[in-house]
Amino acid sequence: MYTPPFNAVEDEQDIRAFVAATNVGWLVTVGRDGAPQATLLPVMWSGDTVVAHLAKANSHWREIGDGTAGLLICTGPDAYISPSWYAAKAEHGRVVPTWNYTAVHLSGPVRVHTDREWLREAVTSLTDVHEGERADRWHVTDAPEHYVDGQLGGIIGVELTVTRVEAKAKLSQNRSDADRRGAIAGLAAEGTPRAEAVAGDMSRALADGAS
Repeated sequence: MYTPPFNAVEDEQDIRAFVAATNVGWLVTVGRDGAPQATLLPVMWSGDTVVAHLAKANSHWREIGDGTAGLLICTGPDAYISPSWYAAKAEHGRVVPTWNYTAVHLSGPVRVHTDREWLREAVTSLTDVHEGERADRWHVTDAPEHYVDGQLGGIIGVELTVTRVEAKAKLSQNRSDADRRGAIAGLAAEGTPRAEAVAGDMSRALADGAS
């Protein structure tokens, strides 16, 4: 992932918190024919291992050998940044549009699992993560055991051993504070959830830089 120094995220705790908050990512591998394949999966990252599962009917898993190189892409909110929001536009006009976003890439060897007990443990752990502290949360054991067993037969487990972590927050850190504040205001004025989320990320990055 191309990451200029001012966009790099180095703190492991922050990176793990980002992936935990996102809890979903695109698993990308290259098949035997050299063609890339990608599947969006709910994920859980613990230690150096990412656990997920996909549908058995999805042929992607058949292209994954034991130790196949994999890339998991987790992305946060993204938004278009208009140069009209920059203070520099009125000063000299030498500004262009860009796109702001946050992303984490986790790379490493991938293997698949078909063992029912492995799958049951993975599904239970993923459910616990995604159901979290919901007031009326669902547990795997809420469903009849024979039904769960049948469902486990329709999925394939995926395990990625993380050997490389790349994290990037492209939030206009290379612009002046005035330009950044202008972009934050412009995004906030758009009023969409995506724009407001990026504005929030930019505001936190600006505050962190000033502290």
